[in-house]
Amino acid sequence: MRPGRGTRDGGWVWAVAAVVMWGTACARPPAVTITAPAEGETVTAPVRVTLGVANVELAPAAEERPGTGHHHLFLDVDVTPPADTIPAGVTGIIHLGRAQTEFTFDNLAAGPHRIIAVLADHGHVPLRGATADTVNFVVGPWP
Repeated sequence: MRPGRGTRDGGWVWAVAAVVMWGTACARPPAVTITAPAEGETVTAPVRVTLGVANVELAPAAEERPGTGHHHLFLDVDVTPPADTIPAGVTGIIHLGRAQTEFTFDNLAAGPHRIIAVLADHGHVPLRGATADTVNFVVGPWP
């Protein structure tokens, strides 16, 4: 056998390739979780929303680092299409561009509300393959 062609001499190449392919296949998409309020919960104002992430590093939008993201909240509005830039200055869309993991809504009206959390890149485009999270909750009357 020629050098590098047999299992004894070139087997390490296949082992490295298998590890790389396994790592790629096992990579999980970025995900955001709304940790508070809970689904169906009745809360009083102000409403504090807390967020968690998995499989992505949070970073301020200004850093423009690949593989990072930051949160956007959609309150009582539908999300933008996945390939579109999340618009700024739109009522109901909150940009947490400094990599914050919580936000407080001070003046939500009593009644049902829906929050959708989305991870986006430095250009405010939703992360490819990322999962969003949705929570429906009710703001009760003041005590």
